[in-house]
Amino acid sequence: MTMRRLLGIGLTAVLVLAGCGHAASVMPVPGVTLAPPTPAGMEELRPERVRAPTADEDACNRTASLRPFTNRAEADAAVANIRARGRLTVGLDIGSNLFSFRDPITGEITGFDVDIAGEVARDIFGTPSQVEYRILSSADRIAALQNNQVDVVVKTMTITCERKKLVNFSTVYLSANQRILAPRDSTISQPSDLSGRRVCVVKGTTSLKRIQEISPSPIIVAVVTWADCLVALQQRQVEAVSTDDSILAGLVSQDPYLHIVGPSLSEEPYGIGINLQNTGLVRFVNGTLERIRRDGTWNTLYRKWLTVLGPAPAPPVARYSD
Repeated sequence: MTMRRLLGIGLTAVLVLAGCGHAASVMPVPGVTLAPPTPAGMEELRPERVRAPTADEDACNRTASLRPFTNRAEADAAVANIRARGRLTVGLDIGSNLFSFRDPITGEITGFDVDIAGEVARDIFGTPSQVEYRILSSADRIAALQNNQVDVVVKTMTITCERKKLVNFSTVYLSANQRILAPRDSTISQPSDLSGRRVCVVKGTTSLKRIQEISPSPIIVAVVTWADCLVALQQRQVEAVSTDDSILAGLVSQDPYLHIVGPSLSEEPYGIGINLQNTGLVRFVNGTLERIRRDGTWNTLYRKWLTVLGPAPAPPVARYSD
């Protein structure tokens, strides 16, 4: 084999390796345009007629939960298994800026929901650090609770009558409103403007159902996380995103060329999800939420993460069913 051929093989190997790694850069080929990456799991959904809630569902008293323990021994017994394990397992995601995301500097998972979960851990262990995070998509939250893969889900999870048949919820720890995110140069300003346009939503969310109620129907593009919706909007693969204003505010903080528009499509009360059979943990968690409302911790966490939504309001008032 000649030296020239050996050099040719070596050059080919270098180019192949450069294409597989991150250390080398590849010069663009003139006249070739690469398509932008598509968020994983993106799919266009067919228009679907949404069933109106029944009278029983409307009257389910969705934001009421179980009263906290007044007896310390009962509270301790409710979390004895978690204490023995040495950690609280928390389901959340890392694609919701301000609520649960990975800090680009420290690499730590952080945010408002993360800190709320940490307060539950504090009441169990005396420290907020004994937590194990399980990363879940919105569509997987209920199954993870039913299968006991996690103790709690703290993931901007709206309390609904339909979900309360499947899992338990704490009292409300934050109230949001579903609105619309669009580019500042867009003509979209209200829900009726979405008809016939491509709108991004996340699978397994209440936001999807609200968009399906718009008539004439938007073209619904479903993805796995709200971070995927941001990418799709920036790449003009969709014309708008619709979900809770609290989540949209996290997207705006990453891209100032976007803004939140329109009236509220619906109120979205967030609760901590818990296995349907684990009523003791529900009462324990509600005790934590009662404490942070009372001692000022809730206000501190709001000011730390959510002042982009405006001045800190009063914490949501707890409602109990017993």
